[in-house]
Amino acid sequence: MSRSSNTHNRILVIQTAFIGDAILATALIESLYKSNPFTKIDLLIRKGNETLFDQHPFLNEIIVWDKKKNKYKNLFFLLIKIRTQKYDVVINLQRFGSTGVLTALSGANITVGFDKNPFSFLFSKKIQHSISEGMHEVDRNFELISWLTDKKIRRPKLYPSISNNSRIAKFTNNAYICIAPNSVWFTKQFPEDKWIDLINRLPARYSIYLLGAPGDKISCERIKTISQNPNVVVLAGELSFLDSAALMASAIMNYVNDSAPMHIASAMNAPVAAIFCSTIPAFGFGPLSDRSYSIETSETLTCRPCGLHGKSACPEVHFNCGSTIQIEQLLQVLN
Repeated sequence: MSRSSNTHNRILVIQTAFIGDAILATALIESLYKSNPFTKIDLLIRKGNETLFDQHPFLNEIIVWDKKKNKYKNLFFLLIKIRTQKYDVVINLQRFGSTGVLTALSGANITVGFDKNPFSFLFSKKIQHSISEGMHEVDRNFELISWLTDKKIRRPKLYPSISNNSRIAKFTNNAYICIAPNSVWFTKQFPEDKWIDLINRLPARYSIYLLGAPGDKISCERIKTISQNPNVVVLAGELSFLDSAALMASAIMNYVNDSAPMHIASAMNAPVAAIFCSTIPAFGFGPLSDRSYSIETSETLTCRPCGLHGKSACPEVHFNCGSTIQIEQLLQVLN
């Protein structure tokens, strides 16, 4: 494609949800770039997710929205900035009103988003959004750009730098397994005693790295102490997103919840065993790596799934969706 044949000189992609959603949005960026290599692609994300995209080769600019401090004041300044950029196309992956306002008032020639956004009636193009079995979120997002790109749906992808790989090099001398035991939501988190049981039954030849955010460090230290496994190293709070991505890429296996580390593994095409407690893979947020496993309880529970997203506590109190998953299910994926 020559520069002169490209009529869309500047595109803005909006995804200001959480880490996992931002990672899944990279699949859309991959497709946009492959079909529009001379177009400048900008990405609007929430504050805290920007380091995911350090030195990303296909992004022109990362625009950050601080949603925790002066949310609506910052939204107003964002709108001014967006209108100043004079985008040809604005693509909104979210279904919330605030980003709908940014899209509708962006001044872009073409605005695209999902029909569930309350301001979608003001978009140039609106695409039906449905949670249907067998359709991944990456597929749903691709519907927003199918008119603009080739028909190949690509996987999410992150780009750790040489410095990211250098920082984790000392941890990669021996075969290792990564475990990300935490989740923001209680009902998405495999029980702590189950993680300890798994760690104690993993082959002794593997180093075991516990990953997570700084707030996960206490629970990871507790898991290490109770397990008494000398091979466990707590790296929660010690690595950046891209450091963790680089480490997960070469792991023998990555054990994760239905949470952001699962999507990091997918974006690195790293082996991953994703544990689904209250949620189910059929919602369309499962792992995408070539070697990936979705692990669920084998019991039929009338209360599962209890919602599209996680909850702060089990509505039925028993949390059988997590407690009835057997450690053998996790160990089998190492074979």
